Amino acid sequence: MSTITILSVPAFSTLCNAAFALRREVFVWEQKVPQEEEHDAYDLSATHFVALADGEVVGTLRLITLDEHVKIGRVAVRMAYRGRGIARSMIDTAMDHARKAGRDRFYLTAQSDKLGFYESLGFVAFGPEIIDGGMPHRAMRDYDKHSAVLVD
Repeated sequence: MSTITILSVPAFSTLCNAAFALRREVFVWEQKVPQEEEHDAYDLSATHFVALADGEVVGTLRLITLDEHVKIGRVAVRMAYRGRGIARSMIDTAMDHARKAGRDRFYLTAQSDKLGFYESLGFVAFGPEIIDGGMPHRAMRDYDKHSAVLVD
């Protein structure tokens, strides 16, 4: 098994551009998300993470820091590398990064068929199912570990 390295990378750096290409591969080509919905203005201000293996970007996600929480999004892993814990490692690394900056409230919208994965990371779904990029999603947030109260 390849060694996986996870890095935070600047927007539009060579590695981030490779992450954008991976997002296009996974979301637009594989999952049929409309291309015009895949990129948005948050890409300019988000903190981007990549997972590297075998000299390639094989995973990516972004963090968007908002007043109320940090939003985890655009989590993608190249098909040949799925099932190896890459998404879990990227999310753990990204959340640790945000916690070091004093942020501890996290939010995401998960594809409905991925709820179990995010639940295993401590996220809880809330609200109605929504359609995003042509696929059903649910909003999810994490628990405040100290008070056991749902945060949003």
